Amino acid sequence: MTLSTQPYKGARDFYPEDKRVQKYMFNIWRTVAERYGYEEYDAPILEPTEMYLAKGNQEIIDSQTYSFEDRGKRKITIRTEMTPTVSRMVAGKRQELGYPLRWYSIPNLWRYERPQRGRLREFWQLNVDIFGVDDISAEFEMLQVIDAMFKGFGAKSEMYKISLNHRGLINYLLDDYLHLESAAQRTVAGLIDRMHKMEREKFILAIDQTISPDQRAGGVTEQLLAILDAKTISDLPILAQEQPAVQELKRLIDLLARSGITNAEFDSTLMRGFDYYTGVVFEVMDTDPENNRAVLGGGRYDGLVSLFGVAAVSAVGYAWGDVPLENFLRSHRLLPELNSETDIYVALIGDVAAQAHSLVAELRKSLNVAIGQPGRKLGDQFKIAEKKGIGSVLIIGDAELTSGDFKLKNLKTGDEQTLKLDAVVSQFQK
Repeated sequence: MTLSTQPYKGARDFYPEDKRVQKYMFNIWRTVAERYGYEEYDAPILEPTEMYLAKGNQEIIDSQTYSFEDRGKRKITIRTEMTPTVSRMVAGKRQELGYPLRWYSIPNLWRYERPQRGRLREFWQLNVDIFGVDDISAEFEMLQVIDAMFKGFGAKSEMYKISLNHRGLINYLLDDYLHLESAAQRTVAGLIDRMHKMEREKFILAIDQTISPDQRAGGVTEQLLAILDAKTISDLPILAQEQPAVQELKRLIDLLARSGITNAEFDSTLMRGFDYYTGVVFEVMDTDPENNRAVLGGGRYDGLVSLFGVAAVSAVGYAWGDVPLENFLRSHRLLPELNSETDIYVALIGDVAAQAHSLVAELRKSLNVAIGQPGRKLGDQFKIAEKKGIGSVLIIGDAELTSGDFKLKNLKTGDEQTLKLDAVVSQFQK
């Protein structure tokens, strides 16, 4: 039997050049998060299945997760997201922690779903959360962090758009304004969440099939469409504009604008997780027509910590997957040329390995150095360095060891210099 060289469906192999891209993205994420005072945490990749059932259902567990029974007959799920886990961790030390908590993580996650552009079965995801802040300042800070991360990648404001809505407003519109039954509210919310992927006629038909005949006759479908077509808060019904949730949204948009974040706007069609979120919800969209999709999303979820048997702790957070980020960077040509972490490849000429190792050890005090295999032709060693993406080759042979003058060749430009060993180090430190 010949084994396949392909990775598991929906997962990726990371060759060094791929890992270099991931490291670059993670480094920007970490740098900006820590600049805002966020601390990194992590947790086991396995969690009790019951934790996901608390805010989901058995159908989702069966169809979208990697779940199994371990040898101790415990039902286990490979983590699909980090929000339940971080909520568990906060609940576990609720009285010992100093609030507000500012935490972030970049975990490896798994979801069993159909692989497609921007969505794989195995992925990494930045999670940024703030716990213990009840007012809109938490959402404001969260969106500042997001904007700073985009700027950290070199993105301009016109490359992405921040969409905002509020769970309180959604609940008011579906319940008090349109008077939908609870089951219909959930169905309608799900339809709205998918409406941009549906033809308008099919969306309207699905709404009509969800609500009652009396509601159809009373114009509920038309009222809902008018709300969904609203471009700004002022386009909403007057009664909706008076809701506290709308006043929060107005304050948030004003705070963002005054801080220089002018690409944030109200979006009445933004739903996000109906079970999770309790306040402001947000998504960031890529404005490139070739990649016009959500890059990240989040919002306020004040109820999760209390599921673990402790008093509630307010929370706002977001998740940003590595695959959507990489697509965004490539779409806007923001991914820089990433060189090998190795500064110098040492090419050995002749039987000089024993003498060369002490010189290499000296270089490694300041630089990252890979040493070539003795006995290979010099041209072959240049080719090996090029394949590895190493930009410079230091040639060491008997003549160089005798004179103390070493040839340093830049493989990108073809330039060659003759330098003393300390000058080689200085060349890179510049």
